[in-house]
Amino acid sequence: MNNLNELHFQFGKHNASNVIFIQFEKNYALSNQIKALVGAKWSNSKRMWYVPDVLEYRKQFGIETKNSISEKTYSKISPVNHSEIKLFTEQIQLMGYSPNTLRTYTVEFNQFLNYLNDNSARTCTSFQVRNYLLFCMNDLKLSESSIHSRINAIKFYYEKVLFRDKIFVEIPRPKKPLQLPKALNVNEIKKIFEATTNLKHNTMLKMCYGMGLRLSEIINLKISHIDSKTMQVLVARAKGKKDRYVNLPESILDQLRSYYLEYKPKEYLFEGQYGGQYSARAVQLVFKNSLHKSNVNKKVGIHSLRHSFATHLLENGTDIRFIQDLLGHNDIKTTFIYTHVTDKSLRKIISPLDNLY
Repeated sequence: MNNLNELHFQFGKHNASNVIFIQFEKNYALSNQIKALVGAKWSNSKRMWYVPDVLEYRKQFGIETKNSISEKTYSKISPVNHSEIKLFTEQIQLMGYSPNTLRTYTVEFNQFLNYLNDNSARTCTSFQVRNYLLFCMNDLKLSESSIHSRINAIKFYYEKVLFRDKIFVEIPRPKKPLQLPKALNVNEIKKIFEATTNLKHNTMLKMCYGMGLRLSEIINLKISHIDSKTMQVLVARAKGKKDRYVNLPESILDQLRSYYLEYKPKEYLFEGQYGGQYSARAVQLVFKNSLHKSNVNKKVGIHSLRHSFATHLLENGTDIRFIQDLLGHNDIKTTFIYTHVTDKSLRKIISPLDNLY
């Protein structure tokens, strides 16, 4: 919308729902633009238009969203460490870390500050950090991955914000368990797709599996990233802020065109009810519902489609170096973990128990 400077917004309720009321001087063209917004309605009592108070409209109107993390943080953490939170988040932003990293590190650092109570983080010793990690292990019973995440956040504060020497030299990290990727077999993939009758949802899941995409990558796909002439798709600013190209499956092309004609997305390939980027949570629910309808009894998430993509390529004889490029792995060791799942030679070995009968 080009005339944002002519609009004034109020937040309120209408029929028990949170809405954004929109005020503007009488303007026929602007009125038609507001009227065309999904969910826009006229309030006779207020004598103005309103739309649902959702994140997409706040972004579209340039309305700042509340920083709920900061509000909760400042209420729980001692004032002595309030300035450290600001320095911490600003340094993450200056170093160009992703929003996900910013959110994760901030939450983990806040937990550490909350543990310190009125003690200053600046004067905290390595012994206090050690006691905090033992508290996380023994009292909170956190997993190895969660402990690693908290260590990373604390390390960032002392080494990147305060520029201190490494403080974890004498504090060992807990060993992570080696967990193999949870992949689905071909028949299970087919059942999930057959159970997904909604065209948008079906296309979304097929694109995830057919190109081995992460959740963040499927919701970040834009229409401009699809090149049907070269049959390639640009995965822009993926994990590690790296671009890569993946192959567009030929079998999805006609369905993709049908989807585009029916839903008419404007910028992102998959958009929400009110426009803008489809939410990650919504995609997860789509997969969860399809998994339930398909009667595939496995405890897996949508990331299993990416695991299945890599596993099935290996089983079909694709060179692992090509799979590394398609998945966007920095280190081929990360890709090699799929060989533990797909080793057909091992599967052919007959147990000595079977030879007894």
